[in-house]
Amino acid sequence: MADPTTVTAAFLGLLEGLTEFIPVSSTGHILLAGHFLGFESKGKTFEVVIQLGAVLAVLSVYAAKLWAVFSTAHRDPQALRFIVAVALAFFPAVVIGVLAHDFIKTVLFETPMLIAVMLILGGIVLLLVDRMALTPRYAEAQDVPLGVALKIGFIQCLAMIPGVSRSGSTIVGALLLGVSKRGAAEFSFFLSMPTMAGAFAYDLWKNRDVLDAGALTEIAVGFVVAFVAAVFVVRVLLDYVSRHGYRLFGWWRIIVGVIALVALLLGF
Repeated sequence: MADPTTVTAAFLGLLEGLTEFIPVSSTGHILLAGHFLGFESKGKTFEVVIQLGAVLAVLSVYAAKLWAVFSTAHRDPQALRFIVAVALAFFPAVVIGVLAHDFIKTVLFETPMLIAVMLILGGIVLLLVDRMALTPRYAEAQDVPLGVALKIGFIQCLAMIPGVSRSGSTIVGALLLGVSKRGAAEFSFFLSMPTMAGAFAYDLWKNRDVLDAGALTEIAVGFVVAFVAAVFVVRVLLDYVSRHGYRLFGWWRIIVGVIALVALLLGF
């Protein structure tokens, strides 16, 4: 019979992979699920590190496109500008993430009520933005100007509050700044790679002294399941949002947030 902790790690990995790239807050879902399932990882490292599985999913799906961008950057100004745009968008998360790391992990990650409320508020914002008659100025992720990319990077930092959603904040920010629905989702994919890889490396280093073989096993299981699930999501998400927008995810957030809030108020 499988170890219950391993089964829980696999379930949380599945939750991570399915929710990382849609604007519903994967971290919020994992922290709430962990709270109700009684799952406690050392230093809350599991919840951050398994995100690398989702990063590798994006790398695998976009490997050809990434190679085309980086291999032509020395002679293609648009490719070089796109690399710089993603780097600029990543920079605010580096600074704020390092400065606020301990507060985020020891206070915000330990406040399930806050997570539930942010899920609801984020869902309302997503519904409102999806109903706006926005006129896109930038059809593709590669068209995003440097100044707009930096603004998206600052908006992404709101996702350091669990329940806000990294993909949700970047997508909403990009939409409001003139990027198309498909372009906003794709820019969020590319920005996730340095952001999540950086969070993974920094968190692993910060908690290197508290990880044991059991914790590493949980992380490995969650990592693999997250990778497989995220590959599926990345392959289908762009076409879905191009046709249907983000309304479904707004209602998803509100329903999950309300259920979690009621359960917390009842003492679960």
